[in-house]
Amino acid sequence: MGRYNWIGFVASRYVSKSRRSSPSSTLAVVGIATGVLALTVILAVMNGLQLGFIESILEISSYHIRAEVPFAEQDEEQPLTRPEDPVFEAIPGIAEVPGVIAAVPFREFHGIIQGIQGNLHAAVIRGVPPDAAEKDPGLAGKLTFEDGSFALTEERSVLLGAELAQRLFVQVGDEITLTSVSGLLNDLGEAEDSRFTVTGIFRSDFYEYDLNWGFINLDAAGELGGGPALLGIKLKNRWQDTRALSLIRNLPETKGLRLSTWRDYNRAFFGALRTEKLLMFVLVGLIFVVVGLNVFQSQRRVVLERREEIGLFRALGAGELAVRLVFVWDGFVIGLVGGGIGLVLGLLLATHINAIIDLWNYLIVMVFDARQFTVFPRHIFYIRQIPSRIIPHEVGLIFLFGFFSAILSSWFASGKVSRTRPAEVLRYE
Repeated sequence: MGRYNWIGFVASRYVSKSRRSSPSSTLAVVGIATGVLALTVILAVMNGLQLGFIESILEISSYHIRAEVPFAEQDEEQPLTRPEDPVFEAIPGIAEVPGVIAAVPFREFHGIIQGIQGNLHAAVIRGVPPDAAEKDPGLAGKLTFEDGSFALTEERSVLLGAELAQRLFVQVGDEITLTSVSGLLNDLGEAEDSRFTVTGIFRSDFYEYDLNWGFINLDAAGELGGGPALLGIKLKNRWQDTRALSLIRNLPETKGLRLSTWRDYNRAFFGALRTEKLLMFVLVGLIFVVVGLNVFQSQRRVVLERREEIGLFRALGAGELAVRLVFVWDGFVIGLVGGGIGLVLGLLLATHINAIIDLWNYLIVMVFDARQFTVFPRHIFYIRQIPSRIIPHEVGLIFLFGFFSAILSSWFASGKVSRTRPAEVLRYE
């Protein structure tokens, strides 16, 4: 390796000199830093929004794994409402499976809710056990109660989404009338109405659930014809669903039950989110293409200005690779410095984005006296704060994009001149 020690010395001299004499190198560093910063913050916010939606769906609606009696085996005359039903019998065995943290039975149906002023609204009604919040911490963590609590001990208790309660003009303590659209009919062929008392008003930060969902007692859902009981299963790690599904299927208690995972639900929605993220990654990543072209042109000029020195290096025995490495070192420094600065600033901005937005709001209010101003008004953006999730391997990939864009640009820029013959350069010297 001793024969290549001179490369580092010469490259460091070139780098320090070009930093002082060429603004294009500084602009290249700024460009890479800007690209890394922008992509880090954009993907962090996009991850926060997307994972928030996905986790709301998995924790509130679809669960990680579902177990149910196949439709062909359901008894229409006697719905599965008894404790000895196959779904209930499977709970103890499933709860013992490694990786399972919750196994909660539920029933679900569509209903019409009427408020105290006669307002009507269609909603998805889910019946859950009174202790569902204790059995399923994920569900409890996703529901923030503006008023009341997760109280379903009374059979005629109901929990409503905040937007739904606002549409119905009800609050905790008020009574609503619930009609099951898919429930049992009375002797006159009409759907049965039931009176429920609102004991909690929740927000999930997912508009669909806050406007169209309600929770009632599991037994009350069975009385309203809520259909057969299903079993919602939560895992410590949802990405281990295939392994858990295999273990659950091997249990004797689950024979005859139909099992499916969260990958089977909302597949189109999850696929759309993945495509959106990929396209955003590609579009913002075009910044590195522009910066790479800037580095390429900058390095081409530096290489052409040093043709005589390159000819001297070649005359002294330096090979093509050695000459190219002298100039690639410049790209290495540009990529490392620019990517490092952008990464640090991007992580700081992504982790403190809400504090920065609050400061922005405060400054605008102070300067323009706009007391009602906010960057993200609640009636337009259905978020209380900007979610931000930093995924380490994505951050590392962003840094590598910026780093290697500079190195590759320098490599290609030094290609032609590094093959220059010494005699051609030194002929007139």
